[in-house]
Amino acid sequence: MTFDHNDHYHPLLLRHLPAGAATALDVGCGTGLFARRLAARGVVVDAIDPSPEVIEAAPRAAGVRYARADVTAMDLPEAHYDFISCLASLHHVPFETVVRLRAALVPGGVLAVLGCYRESTAADYLTSLAAVPVNAAARLALSRRSSAPVKAPVTPPVMTLGEVREHTARLLPGARVRRLLFWRYLLVSRRP
Repeated sequence: MTFDHNDHYHPLLLRHLPAGAATALDVGCGTGLFARRLAARGVVVDAIDPSPEVIEAAPRAAGVRYARADVTAMDLPEAHYDFISCLASLHHVPFETVVRLRAALVPGGVLAVLGCYRESTAADYLTSLAAVPVNAAARLALSRRSSAPVKAPVTPPVMTLGEVREHTARLLPGARVRRLLFWRYLLVSRRP
């Protein structure tokens, strides 16, 4: 089955790409599909992932510079990127990493996080229940397509959506967090 929840939300994330964006950082890029989609829009992308297997398997593309790196250990340039994306990767590192990521944005730059959260409330479980038949239908419809041979490591999320919202309000004033259907949330923060 090849339906990928993260890939499904690429168009939503791309809508938050600032007009005229020239540089991006894709944190936890996996095999680089989203990084390549950014590059197709004329953006030069630094695509990082701590997994050597996925970096090695990532198809090379003009405008994408892949690197095996841990975002928590690397020196991020101050006020450098127009756009920073984290697709299902923020829960692999301390949430406070968002402060460093936002500092790496130019004024007006956008941090877009497609995050995973731990279900804990009735609303979480109802959303999950609603997603199950849609997810099954999408997987069935796409079952004949080939999938990437290498997948990024998966770690279950620890934070609830409520905790994500609390930490976001404290660390990234003015950022928005909204629940999405397929066990994800979208966090968008623009650097003033």
